[in-house]
Amino acid sequence: AQEDYEKLMEDSAAKRAADAKSISAREGTIAEREQDLQSAKDASMGKMKEFQENQEYMADVHKSCDFLLENFGKRKEARAQEVEGLKKAKAILAGADVSLLETSSFMHRRQ
Repeated sequence: AQEDYEKLMEDSAAKRAADAKSISAREGTIAEREQDLQSAKDASMGKMKEFQENQEYMADVHKSCDFLLENFGKRKEARAQEVEGLKKAKAILAGADVSLLETSSFMHRRQ
């Protein structure tokens, strides 16, 4: 009976040592996983911030495009008037009569 008891104690001690080693390994794995989780959370926050910045940039670009589209007609008309003014100035510098240019422009608008 004494031998069985000693054998049982040896087996129990070996099992406790193996269990302690297993627990230690699992705790190490848990620590690694927690570190991986924190790294993933940090990366996720970085990507989320980048996404938010991209959304803000797209909103700004959208506003710019809307402004350009809304004012395209006005800008086109202003450019046409500027070109007409430059043509008149060029004609005046070339020696043309201003009154003829104005009459020509008036007749062109009536059509």
